[in-house]
Amino acid sequence: FTMHMLSYLSNSGTAAIVEFPGVLYRGGAEKKIREYLVKEKSIDCVIALPENLFFGTNIATCILVLKKNKKDDTTLFIDASKEFVKEGKKNKLKAHNREKILQTYCERKAIKHFSALANIEKIQENDYNLSVNRYVEQEDTKEIIDIKALNGEISQIVKKQSALRNSLESIIKDLEI
Repeated sequence: FTMHMLSYLSNSGTAAIVEFPGVLYRGGAEKKIREYLVKEKSIDCVIALPENLFFGTNIATCILVLKKNKKDDTTLFIDASKEFVKEGKKNKLKAHNREKILQTYCERKAIKHFSALANIEKIQENDYNLSVNRYVEQEDTKEIIDIKALNGEISQIVKKQSALRNSLESIIKDLEI
């Protein structure tokens, strides 16, 4: 399907194809197609979209932007998976979400935790895997925990638990008399 679309492009044409994410990383024929597209400098951009965006499926999708005569050997990767507004049971791309994606695409710039440029060598190093999360660094959402404070809290809870257990045992002894 992707190759069919590419074959119909004019020499200055651009195609944007909505795909399931599997085409970005699966092996076999799909990997061979990706390898060909990368080597021919036909992949201009890969955009990861939010899940639950389209009717009929709630899995995440992506957009593969193809060009016939690209000037450089870089591919832009955009992680737009968090660019949505929840409306009812579906996620929607609002105007500001679409504008951010389009502006990033037009300017072809790397934005921390949102977009990245990769040359052919980098894509080859990733075995032609075009998953956006291979190229766009995810934001670190880990919480820093103060171990000493946590141990202090646990110690207090254990003391309180012990006191409650002693109190409960005392009440049970009083009831047995």
